[in-house]
Amino acid sequence: MKAIKVTENEAGQRLDKLLGKYLNLAGKGFIYKMLRKKNITLNGKKCSGAELLEAGDEIKLFLSDETIDKFSKDTVQKVKKNRLDIVYEDLHLLLINKPAGMLSQKARAEDESLVEYVTDYLLDTGALTREDLRVFRPGVCNRLDRNTSGLVAAGKSLSGLQIMSEAFRNRKIGKYYYCGVKGKVHGQQTVHGFLTKDESSNKVTVYQEQVPGSVPISTRYEPVACREGYTLLRVLLITGRTHQIRAHLASIGYPVVGDVKYGDEQVNDQARKKWGIRRQMLHAYLMEFPDLPEPLGYLSGKRFETPMPEEFVRMFGRDLEKKESGEEV
Repeated sequence: MKAIKVTENEAGQRLDKLLGKYLNLAGKGFIYKMLRKKNITLNGKKCSGAELLEAGDEIKLFLSDETIDKFSKDTVQKVKKNRLDIVYEDLHLLLINKPAGMLSQKARAEDESLVEYVTDYLLDTGALTREDLRVFRPGVCNRLDRNTSGLVAAGKSLSGLQIMSEAFRNRKIGKYYYCGVKGKVHGQQTVHGFLTKDESSNKVTVYQEQVPGSVPISTRYEPVACREGYTLLRVLLITGRTHQIRAHLASIGYPVVGDVKYGDEQVNDQARKKWGIRRQMLHAYLMEFPDLPEPLGYLSGKRFETPMPEEFVRMFGRDLEKKESGEEV
């Protein structure tokens, strides 16, 4: 027999969903059969699986250790070397400065993504145990392209993961980026367009007019610095579509430096030779949180920021560091 005590991390979800995580190799048919036969109980009573769990509930599995082991698999992936740059951490949330080149989530089973680094970190620090991971998995609440650096939020608790994911999904969180582009940009602009995505190539196209299957996009930008025909932009992502900033800016004549998918090959080659730029110059540097429900209310209205990446400083000049810190230049 195995007893599972429901904590705040598991509360709020259906019993059958939790059992599906705990017995992750068992089919739904097996789980519902065990519920019907009262081999799985909730607070000592027969249950259907549709019950919403509360902290303090007790689930009992009247199954042999061999059966539980047979239907459970430890899928924790050990990463080679943890390299998290943590900007902020509390009981519910991690904010991480993701480096360019790291996946936010796995694309293939063998990949190491930010999720695996977060899981490894939480196990190493004791914030989660392997037993905890049988019923709850930390995850990222927003995603950045592999070659984009910057702020990613990860949920350490079920509440943190659900609340922050919903806030990102509903576009309530202010997301600001630094972006290095070819061309001299004058003044703040808000540009609109329509975007379609080709799933087979994972590439998007931006149109000025609406076309079948397109979704509206809006991007606001303002120049921060110019150098030798290149501009550093501060970008506010008003809508959050796949590859929006890169494709939208390229469509109006300002390709992102280092972008191999939507950018300009000659521009990328010149920046590589001149400033050693070997990544796309896009960095999510600032998040602004809206009013958030409990238990994340303490984060309402907070702003979190990362430093200017070295490649941006190298390309646009050391004075950028002083400008961003508020010093006179």
